[in-house]
Amino acid sequence: MQKTCRNPWCQQPFEVTQKDLDLIEEISPSFNGKKESIPPPTLCPDCRQQRRLSLRNARHLYRNTCGLTGAPLITNVSPDKPFPVYAREAWLGDGWDAATYALERKDESFFAQMGELFRRVPRWGNYIENCENCDFCINSYGGKDSYLVVSAGDFERCLYAQRVFKSYECTDCTNLLQAELCHECLDSEDLHSCTFLQNCKQCQRCDFCLDCASCQDCLLCAGLRRKRYCVRNKQVTREEYEKIRAELLRNPTTLHTELARIALTVPHRANHIIACEGSTGDYLTHDKGVLRSFFVSNSEDAAEIYDSDHVTLSYSNSDADYYTECYEVGSAAWINHSAFCDNSIYLTDCYCCSTCSNCEHCFGCIGLKRKQYCILNKQYPREEYERLVPQIIEQMRKAGEWGEFFPVAISPFTYNESVAQEYFPLTREEVEEHGWKWKEEKDEMPKVSKVIPAQKLPDSIEEVPDDILNWAIECEATKRPFKIIRQELDFYRKMRLPIPHFHPDERHRRRMALRNPRKLWKRSCAKCGKEIETTYAPERPEIVYCENCYLKEVY
Repeated sequence: MQKTCRNPWCQQPFEVTQKDLDLIEEISPSFNGKKESIPPPTLCPDCRQQRRLSLRNARHLYRNTCGLTGAPLITNVSPDKPFPVYAREAWLGDGWDAATYALERKDESFFAQMGELFRRVPRWGNYIENCENCDFCINSYGGKDSYLVVSAGDFERCLYAQRVFKSYECTDCTNLLQAELCHECLDSEDLHSCTFLQNCKQCQRCDFCLDCASCQDCLLCAGLRRKRYCVRNKQVTREEYEKIRAELLRNPTTLHTELARIALTVPHRANHIIACEGSTGDYLTHDKGVLRSFFVSNSEDAAEIYDSDHVTLSYSNSDADYYTECYEVGSAAWINHSAFCDNSIYLTDCYCCSTCSNCEHCFGCIGLKRKQYCILNKQYPREEYERLVPQIIEQMRKAGEWGEFFPVAISPFTYNESVAQEYFPLTREEVEEHGWKWKEEKDEMPKVSKVIPAQKLPDSIEEVPDDILNWAIECEATKRPFKIIRQELDFYRKMRLPIPHFHPDERHRRRMALRNPRKLWKRSCAKCGKEIETTYAPERPEIVYCENCYLKEVY
């Protein structure tokens, strides 16, 4: 089925396959033996993902107060929001019940009523579990002595990182597994003492490398396997390597550009798909029948899935793990046979729900815990629930709401606070033109002894005094002020790295810009001419090989 995105500013053509339609039909709810079919999507995959991500704030933290206990709180909810915010322990406890905010169903837009619930019901301030000294981390578990780490697990002494797992003492890294003493590394695993690596694995003491595996002591290299003492993809002696490395890393500002030039001379694999069967997309591992998906592992029979693990029989979901038969679900885990849900755990047969846990058979609810048969947070007998929900769905059908995720306009976060701004950046004017919210943010200058432009920082870490902890550094790109913390300074000294010239948010933005877009194009293998589907657009200059040609080339 060929469709056109209904967003007037998009109107991109997209395809909904028969398998997609079958999945949606399987996920559709039944009441009193009658199925209420979910219609096909009206938005393209990007606009659907943008809408889901608009309800997720992963990187903006604020000082707030728990609305239940009065305790100070570090949270992703700013103090100016209309709803209360609770500390995690208070939110999960028995000291309150979201049912007290229940609404009576009205003969009006159901999403308008959901928007009212969004503005009233308390939200949890931060999800961190089994963490120690990680007050400024968010959506993470098993962390210790870390700062500004997002969506991570089993990590220790990490700083400014996102999606790092089983990792120790890593700074400014994204999507790492089993890494130690790494800085500015991206989409890699099993690294030790590495800096500025992307798509690398089983490497030690490597710097500025791309797509290298089982390498040691390599610098400015791309596409190498089982090499040691290489510079610019050429073998050198150990003595030559150490001399060149010491000279180049004294001022590394131009090395990114040089690595990009080297990358144009070696073949790139069309897709990072490992141990998969019948799957398409990029960064897929141990999947079967996973289509048009990105950063997905251990999953089966799913399509248009993003940043997820252990998924089955699902379609069009983001940032969720351990779920089956789900459609348009975001930031969730352990969900079964549900659709249009967000920021929830342990749900079954729930639709249009947000921030709920351990619930079954709920429709249009927010903040509920251990509930069944609720509508707009109000409890009903099962028979009444099954009578009313089809009526609501029919009302939503007439309004064009049934089959849609929550509108961006009712998100509890402003657009530029949300992850949507990271993947689908818009200007304030564009956001307001769409009728969405924008938050004007201004950095407060910290109390410091001096402010120094990043360009005036010493090149060598040996020349940086301890007093830098009392300075504010002005970002070279954005002019935003930022500080260096003690743990961070100790790390740079241990790794002999210069002080960063960019604000942590700008560093993250630049790392993410190194990734290819989450979109597939058709082009030909530069070696055998076979047609391939890849995240490299046809007009890009990289040499792209199909999987067979790539493996023959590098091994």
